[in-house]
Amino acid sequence: MSIDLSSLSFLVVEDSAYMRTILRTMLQSFGVRKIIEAEDGASGLEAMDRANPDILILDWVMPILDGAEMVRMIRTPNNPYAYIPIIMVTAHTERSRIIEARKLGIHELLCKPISAKSLYQRIASIILQPRDFVKSAGYFGPAPREVRGHKKNWDGNRLLSETNVATMI
Repeated sequence: MSIDLSSLSFLVVEDSAYMRTILRTMLQSFGVRKIIEAEDGASGLEAMDRANPDILILDWVMPILDGAEMVRMIRTPNNPYAYIPIIMVTAHTERSRIIEARKLGIHELLCKPISAKSLYQRIASIILQPRDFVKSAGYFGPAPREVRGHKKNWDGNRLLSETNVATMI
């Protein structure tokens, strides 16, 4: 199934010029026409104000302001970009990092090295399976996905248990 991405704008925030090139090339191959790039979280926030992107793709580890800090700043209910879909890219895939990503309120986690197929699947998931946003005392972001074979564990005040976290982001 092919999705027309030509009308969407993407902001890619990644400190590696090489990785930005890879991501830009993949997005262009999907038909994306408007791609804005930034090399760290601080310039990424500035670019958001200038470009008003539809989807944000950002690296976790960056200088000045890393991806996690940037997401924390974005995912506040009074931020004009609070509801932007976020795909976080990381080479660190340990369980604690995946749990933290979920708690930050990202939509999708993409592990390096990335493939065009995996990036496209994350984008398609955001577009074809949108999630409602939830707000509780300690969380604001997309509602966690239900794990196949498990009942929903969201009570509005806490996140799902830590089982099968990789499939819930």
